[in-house]
Amino acid sequence: MPNDAVKAEPSDSGSLTDKAIANWRTWLLGLLLAAAVVFAAFHWGDVKQFASLVAHAEPMWLLAAFVAQLLTYIALAAEWLVVLRACDCQTSFAKLLPLTLTKHFADQMVPTAGMSGNVVVVDRLRQLGVSRKVAVASVILAIISYYASYAIAAVGALFLLWLMSEDSWALVGLIAVFLVVAAGIPSLALWLQKKGQRAIPRWLRNVGPVRELFDMIGEAPAKLIRSGELIAELSILNGITFALDGLTMQFSLFALGVHVPFAAAFVAFIMASIVVTLGPIPMGLGSFEAVSIGTLRLAGVSFEAALSATLLFRGFTLWLPLIPGMIAARRDLKRIPKAQR
Repeated sequence: MPNDAVKAEPSDSGSLTDKAIANWRTWLLGLLLAAAVVFAAFHWGDVKQFASLVAHAEPMWLLAAFVAQLLTYIALAAEWLVVLRACDCQTSFAKLLPLTLTKHFADQMVPTAGMSGNVVVVDRLRQLGVSRKVAVASVILAIISYYASYAIAAVGALFLLWLMSEDSWALVGLIAVFLVVAAGIPSLALWLQKKGQRAIPRWLRNVGPVRELFDMIGEAPAKLIRSGELIAELSILNGITFALDGLTMQFSLFALGVHVPFAAAFVAFIMASIVVTLGPIPMGLGSFEAVSIGTLRLAGVSFEAALSATLLFRGFTLWLPLIPGMIAARRDLKRIPKAQR
């Protein structure tokens, strides 16, 4: 572990003022909370459907699915803890765990390919006393390791489809396109970090917020974000979250009395997630369900069971975490001094 790669600093002399940061934080969190109200109004029927399924499912397997999802957030918080400890930052795990829920809430309420959640992560880490350089490096490392483990999971899903004799050129093509994206996004992040402000056209450098953003990315310590040991460790933790999500899908099926092998549940989750990643639909509403149901049908699951299991899975992974995420976002908003808003 490169413990001497970067030392945490109590404060930065960055060009963004504390007041500007507070204003940005207030605007983003306010937008997230307003979006939550609109989101709940438009999708209340989905929440009621999830509640109805829970009422008629087997409690033991519902509890198992809940625990599996809780462990995914623990693994994500552990990722940030690994990076911060590598930089000698003394932030506790208990302070990082709520941040995982806030990030999930931000990513779902303002769909920007995860950027809204990353902004929240950087800001919250700064509030915890982490230097801006280390906070940005944590996000870049998370992106790199996420797509590295995601790509491995996609290849694993393709192999499982082949074992199940359900592979097709359409599925192979979909995974191939995703692998290009999975390689391109981390490469872009590393390139932006190396170039910094030079990565943007000269005419855009005159736009203050854009220039500040790329300056901030360029400040991330190259030695830290190119640490093979750190990336491998974070990728393993990300891989664990993918496996836990697959288990959540399997437990959702078990809760309905449908027993399928883990491979079928895992492939359904991965293929549906790939479609969401590549597709333009926010949160993959509709597209995730369609692909998940179709993949489970290939494994011999009836349409009714596949639909119900997918809705249960979405309840555990999408709807339930939004509640504590909203509470955490409101708490962060209240922490901002009124004088800085």
